[in-house]
Amino acid sequence: MGVAQLPLLDFSMEPLGLEVGSESWRELCTKVREACETHGCFLLTYEKIPENLREDMFMGIKSLFDLPQETKTKYVNPKPYRSYAGKNQLVPFYESLGLDEPQKLAAVEAFTHLMWPEGNTSFCEALHGVSSEMLELNYMVLKMIFESFGMENYYASHIEDSTSVFRMMRYIARPSGGAAADDADDDEDITLRAHTDKNTITILCQNQVQGLEVQTKDGNWDQVMVPQHGLVVIVGEALKVWSNGRLKAARHRVVTRGEQDRYSCGLFSLPKEESIVQVPSELVDKEHPLLYRPFIFAEYISFYASKLSDDALEIYACI
Repeated sequence: MGVAQLPLLDFSMEPLGLEVGSESWRELCTKVREACETHGCFLLTYEKIPENLREDMFMGIKSLFDLPQETKTKYVNPKPYRSYAGKNQLVPFYESLGLDEPQKLAAVEAFTHLMWPEGNTSFCEALHGVSSEMLELNYMVLKMIFESFGMENYYASHIEDSTSVFRMMRYIARPSGGAAADDADDDEDITLRAHTDKNTITILCQNQVQGLEVQTKDGNWDQVMVPQHGLVVIVGEALKVWSNGRLKAARHRVVTRGEQDRYSCGLFSLPKEESIVQVPSELVDKEHPLLYRPFIFAEYISFYASKLSDDALEIYACI
C-alpha cells in the first residue's frame, strides 16, 4: 500500500493573502478545483482552529463515547446518519453521532444537556467553536469551486438551499489490529467500509491516529497521511452531480491498526431534504453532455439507504 499523493493547500493566509478576488485567491481557487477534479479530495492547513480548541474537542468526543450505552442511545433523530450508531453487527468497531446545524448554539446546548444533564460547558464551547469554524471553511471551499467554474452567481442560492451536519466518530482499535498491519487488504482491519459521501462537501478533522484511505484510479488503496494540524476535504456525490461529473467523489474507507482508538469529527454540508440536485445548463456542452437527471436529495438518500450499493448514484440518476 502506498501513501496518497494529495495536494496540501494553505488556507491560513487570510485575511491579507486570501482576500477574495486577489491573485493568491484566484490561484488557490484553481488548485482547489484541480484537486477535486483529479483526486476528489485534498489536505489543507487552517489556523482559525487553534490547537487548544482541537484538543478540547477531542477530549470531549472521547468523554462522549465513554458515556454509558443507555445514555448515548437517548440521542435519536429521524433523519439518516444523525442518531447514535454503535454496536452494529455490520460495523461493530465504529460509533457515531450527528448534530444538525451545530453553528446554532441552542442546538449544541440541547445536545450537551441530553448527554450530560449536570452540564459540560467545555465540551459545549469546543463543539460549537470547532463546528462553526469548519462551516466557514466549507463556505470558502465551495465559493472557490463555484468561482473556478465561473459560476459565482449560483453560490448564494446554493448556500440558501444547503444545511449542515456535524458528526463525531470513534473507530475502535481491536486486539488483533496489529497482527496484520502489513496486509493492506486485510478485512479485519477495515473499521468503516469503502464508500463515497452522498452530501456536497465533507471537511474532516482527526486526532493523531491515522487510518483514512482513498482508492486510486487503478483500484488500489492509498493511506492519507494527515499532517498534525491538517484537515481533509472530500467531494461528495451532490457536488459531483452539480459539476456534471467534472469533480470526482472520492471513494474512501477507514482502516485501524495498532492499539489506539481513532477519533474524528466532520462537517458535512448537504442539500436540504427538499432541494433539487441538478446540473446547471452552463456546465453542459458538446464535450460534457448531461450525465445526471435532476432529483430531490431526500429521495436519493432514501434510495441509497434501501440499496447501500456502490453504484447507487449511477442506478438512480444516470442518463
